[in-house]
Amino acid sequence: MPELPEVEVVRRGLERWVVGRTVESADVLHPRAARRHTAGARDLEGRLRRRTVTAASRRGKYLWLPLDGRDTALVAHLGMSGQLLVQPASAPDETHLRARVTFTDGGRELRFVDQRTFGGLALDELVPDGTGGAVPSTVAHIARDPLDPDFDDALWVRRLRVRRTGIKRALLDQTLTSGIGNIYADEALWRARLHWAMPTDELAPARARALLAHARDVLGEALGQGGTSFDALYVNVNGESGYFDRSLAAYGRADHPCPRCGRPIVREAFMNRSSYRCPRCQRTPRRPHP
Repeated sequence: MPELPEVEVVRRGLERWVVGRTVESADVLHPRAARRHTAGARDLEGRLRRRTVTAASRRGKYLWLPLDGRDTALVAHLGMSGQLLVQPASAPDETHLRARVTFTDGGRELRFVDQRTFGGLALDELVPDGTGGAVPSTVAHIARDPLDPDFDDALWVRRLRVRRTGIKRALLDQTLTSGIGNIYADEALWRARLHWAMPTDELAPARARALLAHARDVLGEALGQGGTSFDALYVNVNGESGYFDRSLAAYGRADHPCPRCGRPIVREAFMNRSSYRCPRCQRTPRRPHP
């Protein structure tokens, strides 16, 4: 699933290619692409027509395009395999094209492509975010991410240490901090020399702050390289892959030597997925969280 760097790369592409343009038509080509829009696909299509995109915004893994009138936004969740592409109208339709938006200027169109149809589009009401901005109502419960200038480091440390859970579970909790998924959680924990089952209530404030700094660093570095692409399911709006997978130290590196000590990276079961760590640099805590 795309994480913060990948979604931010897409947001920047939308800001460049879509903001300021007025919708000519919208076509939902697969019903699941509009299942989050409770009024249905036809309502979504009709309400988008003649609306102008005023911005491209993101919180965590959610993207939205505020529309003129400042009361609603087109919200996109990429799910496991969703892509937002900006394509010439003459370009052939993608195999898994689920929705298309054209613009009155006749230029490039916006396409939503989703192989597994776990993502989707919806119109949502914008509500105040408490700092003078606005977010879609369905996104209001999502916490700010570590790259957000309004992120409160001290509050995050306090909330983390009272969670009584494993540190990786806490990193993946989008109500605590957003945008961090399996890839960047493993990379931040490797940099911080922390095992994924380290209890949050046993983590000293200084180590918690150091972990947050590592998470912020790895997210920023991945963003600078266009995100992480393991296959064709993540690309930017122009269909180009990111290159941070070449810089990964732990995630997906089972049996490869740890870049720090040379011990082989191990792959372990974690919440119906996988977690990667160095058994020497990230030792199992004395009382690991179940």
